[in-house]
Amino acid sequence: MDMDSASSVVLQALTQATSQDTAVLKPAEEQLRQWETQPGFYSVLLSIFNNHMLDVNVRWLAVLYFKNGIDRYWRRVAPHALSEEEKTLLRAGLITNFNEPVNQIATQIAVLIAKVARLDCPRQWPELIPILLESVKSQDGLQQHRALLTFYHVTKTLASKRLAQDRRLFQDLASGIYSFACSLWSHHTDCFLQQIYARDEAAALGLLERTLLSLKVLISLNHPSSLGFQGFLNAVFERLKQFLECCRQVGSDSPCREKLEKTIILFTKVLLDFLEHHPCAFIPLIHRSLEFAVSYVFTPAGEGVTFERFIVQCMNLIKMIVKNDAYKPAKNIDDSKPESLEAHKIKTAFFTYSTLTEIGRRLVSHYFLLTEEELTMWEEDPESFAVEETGGDSWKYSLRPCTEVLFLDIFHNYSQTLTPVLLDMVQNLQVYNAVGLAAYELFDNVDFDQWFKNQLLGELQVSHHRYKLIRRRVIWLIGQWISVKFKSDLRPVLYEIILSLMQDPDLVVRHLQTYLESIFGLLFQLLQQVTECDTKMQVLHVISCVIERVSIQIRPYVGCLVQYLPLLWKQSEEHNMLRCAILTTLIHLVQGLGAESKNLYPFLLPVIQLSTDVSQPPHVYLLEDGLELWLVTLENSPAITPELLRIFQNMSALLELSSENLRTCFQIVNAYLYLSATDFLQNYAESLCRSFCDLLKDITNEGQVQVLKVVEIALKVSPVLGAHMFQPLLPAVFRGIVDGERYPVVMSTYLGIMGRVLLQNSTFFSSLLTQMASECNQEMDQLLGSVIEMWVDRMDNITQPERRKLSALALLSLLPSDNSVIQDKFCGIINICVEALHDVMTEDPDTGTYKDCMLMSHFEEPKLSDDEEPPTEQDKRKKLLALEDPVHAVSLHQFVYEKLKAQQTLMGDPGFGALMELVDTELVRQLREFLQGF
Repeated sequence: MDMDSASSVVLQALTQATSQDTAVLKPAEEQLRQWETQPGFYSVLLSIFNNHMLDVNVRWLAVLYFKNGIDRYWRRVAPHALSEEEKTLLRAGLITNFNEPVNQIATQIAVLIAKVARLDCPRQWPELIPILLESVKSQDGLQQHRALLTFYHVTKTLASKRLAQDRRLFQDLASGIYSFACSLWSHHTDCFLQQIYARDEAAALGLLERTLLSLKVLISLNHPSSLGFQGFLNAVFERLKQFLECCRQVGSDSPCREKLEKTIILFTKVLLDFLEHHPCAFIPLIHRSLEFAVSYVFTPAGEGVTFERFIVQCMNLIKMIVKNDAYKPAKNIDDSKPESLEAHKIKTAFFTYSTLTEIGRRLVSHYFLLTEEELTMWEEDPESFAVEETGGDSWKYSLRPCTEVLFLDIFHNYSQTLTPVLLDMVQNLQVYNAVGLAAYELFDNVDFDQWFKNQLLGELQVSHHRYKLIRRRVIWLIGQWISVKFKSDLRPVLYEIILSLMQDPDLVVRHLQTYLESIFGLLFQLLQQVTECDTKMQVLHVISCVIERVSIQIRPYVGCLVQYLPLLWKQSEEHNMLRCAILTTLIHLVQGLGAESKNLYPFLLPVIQLSTDVSQPPHVYLLEDGLELWLVTLENSPAITPELLRIFQNMSALLELSSENLRTCFQIVNAYLYLSATDFLQNYAESLCRSFCDLLKDITNEGQVQVLKVVEIALKVSPVLGAHMFQPLLPAVFRGIVDGERYPVVMSTYLGIMGRVLLQNSTFFSSLLTQMASECNQEMDQLLGSVIEMWVDRMDNITQPERRKLSALALLSLLPSDNSVIQDKFCGIINICVEALHDVMTEDPDTGTYKDCMLMSHFEEPKLSDDEEPPTEQDKRKKLLALEDPVHAVSLHQFVYEKLKAQQTLMGDPGFGALMELVDTELVRQLREFLQGF
């Protein structure tokens, strides 16, 4: 097919793929997917998106298909890789003209050029950078902009490469074009300032766009080792002042205003990033940074110039300098690095008493005050107002959390200076926010109990509508101090107040309450009343805390919640963070309900299924909590159900991820084994065994132990089926023992597994020994001798008393025997038995006799103290299993006696006497002492 006809066929398919009608759309998408690997397809796409006469949506789609193709087929080693000939033509075609009229498409083309550059520049594409450098000099405004846009994406992408060789290549490139990039930025900045002061705002806007792009190019090229880098940072301060002044000149309604603010924020980001990643190289800029930030944020210099995001950035700059560990001397001053002392000296010289006092007063009396806008928001949308203040990293972006965090850090570092200032303000202004934030610092300076009784309690009881601001701040303040310093006999009064506040007509005051069982109904009402996702998350968090705190006592109160959660889950389909909060609530709910949680399965199991399915996009957010919920559901399940068993289909893909969630995955497998070993192993052991074999090839020693513990539990719960199902893993365990695995914890686990097989499935042990003997080309007896010898040698690797007793029982189970190798290793077996007897035997002081402390004769319901959790269904299952486990069911000294007696019967007294004479006399003495009375 020639190029033109191919082009029209692809064009038709792309046109159909932009259709709203799925009957047209789906076949077109399928057709395009099949063409992805056809030679010439990307050349056709290039000709389509370069044709400005075609429909914009079709061109957009052509760019996207081209971009996806780079990810999949551009590398030489990729399956269906593009030919080198086609790639050469495509590279040339991508940089022939920088004249794309549509902004969004121009950005996508720049991104895909950068993707190719990441793989091919400079070796296969040496001409790219020279052409870009030439094109950014163009007199044509559009061409210059598009070339700059591409230049920026290319340098940003190349700068992100991490291999040492790539880094060197990029440094060479950067140093070659650095001075050009500097002059480009300077030129565009000067031209912009010229136009803005000439009041030609339309021309200024285009130049500002290019200023911003050239600045981004320069940032990509910059590195502390770059020549001229300090010069660039000093230039940043100068330009910042010019652009802030510019803001004053143009006013808030200028078309340039948004881009101006964006550029100013980018300047501050350069300083913050450099400070974060290269604190020592930043030391010469500390004084200038503090002077700059403090003057704009805490003196009249910033009036009429600053805007919220800029203030946040300046405060973060101050905070990072104040808090930076690299700028603090060591506890022992002589151990300090010279640069830390230098930085500390600069900071101390800057933060004088008057500067600190001004900062402290301005933070408390200016930045902590609620603005008119916030008060209006409280009136009109109390939910959004309450949510505004929350969030982990919100201090990096939002003014209120940012001022609070800055206040805390400055107060913490300069508390001696600021405590009197703050206490003076408490006397005059009652600054609740500041005193709450600094609770830990003010511990010794404020008698909070007195303040609560004499002042705060009264304020909580004033019900006037305008007093809600105070009520809210006071209850928050008490929340801050309650864990620091608050007498327990004052708590009943506080609880009374909290209950009345939970019925406060004002949503915001009700929003921040401590968590008590008695307010569960009110919390649930609040959960239904609020509409904002973030508020629902906060209320769910409080509900979770209540459930967690009161455990099974929550059962009478949760009916309404159980009915409401499925509806909330359905409504929150687009809000993954809210779904995470629901999962956390469900975790605590299942723990509180125990076996009764089975009534939730129709809702609970599909939720677990979705959250842990890696083929479903939401798993990225929900997986961790989903796994936790899966685990507690199993732990509290009274019996297996087909649906609960079916969810395990998700596990293979999860084990393949081998992420930080592996440990929880292993706990889930164990929970299934305890719950219903036979059903579980018959359905899933084969695929699980495959996953484990893959994992063991490439995992840490700790990881290996986790995998092998699962196998050990399978053998413990189901000795016959477990050994049969995990058979492929056992030769490696056997080899590990014979070879004397070096890592003690792994060796201990190997011996635990082999002990189970030998003791509880001796026929399987024999067949495994036969298999290993033929693999190693050794006699079976010889191999058995090596295993026993290594076992005796490595008994010290085993630290768990259960495994030590198991080892003794397992090796004793080889007796009675007339096998010469076993008789040859008899001393070693006795050695292990005596060691284990020392571990498990306790002496009855009254009778002087010994008993095995690991024996469990019957199932006892534990007597729980108030603060102890009741046993889960899984705890009960483990107890019942322990009753059948030889480790807890067989008396070790009785077993030793019976086996030695049987050996004596087999060999006759003279033969057995000769055998015992080989054992160390001290061991024989200890053995007799343990066996007295038999």
